[in-house]
Amino acid sequence: MFRMRALVTMKIGPYQLDNQLIVAPMAGVTDLPFRRLCRRLGAGLAVSEMLSSNPLVWKTEKSMSRMDHSGESGIRSVQIAGCEPELMAQAARFNVERGAQIIDINMGCPAKKINKKLAGSALLRHPDLVSQILNAVVAAVEVPVTLKIRTGWDPDSRNGVDIARIAEQSGIAALAVHGRTRQCMYKGEAEYDTIAAIKAAISIPVIANGDIDSPEKARQVLDKTGVDALMIGRPAQGRPWIFREIAHYLETGQHLAPPPQAERQALMQEHLEALHDFYGDERGMRIARKHVGWYLDHQQQPELRRQFNQLDSAAAQRDALAGFFVQFDS
Repeated sequence: MFRMRALVTMKIGPYQLDNQLIVAPMAGVTDLPFRRLCRRLGAGLAVSEMLSSNPLVWKTEKSMSRMDHSGESGIRSVQIAGCEPELMAQAARFNVERGAQIIDINMGCPAKKINKKLAGSALLRHPDLVSQILNAVVAAVEVPVTLKIRTGWDPDSRNGVDIARIAEQSGIAALAVHGRTRQCMYKGEAEYDTIAAIKAAISIPVIANGDIDSPEKARQVLDKTGVDALMIGRPAQGRPWIFREIAHYLETGQHLAPPPQAERQALMQEHLEALHDFYGDERGMRIARKHVGWYLDHQQQPELRRQFNQLDSAAAQRDALAGFFVQFDS
């Protein structure tokens, strides 16, 4: 039987989160429009897209948009990635100067193009370098520094507990752990035993990530691991209201009714307009295809997704989206 629980929150350094639900940083996904939407729909914190520590790319259009926090509510957490301690420290200072209140270090990305540069989860094979990077970044800024990792490089070398201890010793303020190794990529199911072992081994806040796609799963992961917070990534794509659904369930044990069709339509249209405004019509149109596609996947509308992806202007996207909902209602 469910027992009423007080709303749980956590702190990262001096910052008190609204709740224990965090939007995972996802390259090409957690831009400013998406973070704003998730925050409004119940997330306690939204971490920005990964930024390279290479200063040569900071002035590119992509990097400039990822550094944009204009009008962003709540705590501004910025993720950086790289493998050279001094460049990572420099990137941390640069982003703090631009308004970052938390610096998050990426040691969990499994992408080949990141790993071949010895960044992301590739660093898990080099604990000494991990220590050097963490110490350099923590010393470089006065804001809290957090870290995101996987459980290890492959199932035969799950060294997440060792990396977690290094993180704590280096002054990391909170640790997020995805329940897969790098070799696993996103295949199979996330495992939480390693996350539970990490939580038991260190005293800093630990955040569980991986396959948290329902209110029941959120409760299960919290109970199994004892972590302080949950990080949600792919399950929020096309379903940003998952945060309020989980928050409601964790607090009351009751399921929140799914958003009615009218609200879904309003949220999709709002998100589409925000993407066009943020990126401009041409780039916004391209980026909108994946976001609207995820919404349509949840509506079980593959044919409408195919039609939307063929549109070649922002105006056509706006008109088509309005027309789609006429079909939903018919």
